[in-house]
Amino acid sequence: QVQLVESGGGLVQAGGSLRLSCAASGRTLSLWALGWFRQAPGKEREFVGRIRWSGGNPDYTDSVKGRFTISRDNSKNTVYLQMNSLKPEDTAVYYCAATGRIVVISDPRGYDYWGQGTQVTVSS
Repeated sequence: QVQLVESGGGLVQAGGSLRLSCAASGRTLSLWALGWFRQAPGKEREFVGRIRWSGGNPDYTDSVKGRFTISRDNSKNTVYLQMNSLKPEDTAVYYCAATGRIVVISDPRGYDYWGQGTQVTVSS
């Protein structure tokens, strides 16, 4: 089992920044990737980006490229989502998720472990 704990959400004005953290514990050596998803009210859960647990360049959905950055601190088993130039349409509950399988990275059904979610609200 793997446990994921997120932190760092909040309220920010458009153009501002936030950094989300996702701390993983448990059987982290079994992981292949950790992803970030978000879900706005009335909408489906949307892929934001992901990073392989072993490292390498992250992947992002087009709407956040150039604004969001995923990084990882191996010593803390923590993955970060740095969000800059935030827009009101970025408002959502953000989830981190992890998988031990090689999956379609943008499909939430491929992820076995989920954090509790953290609210990000961007005001205009």
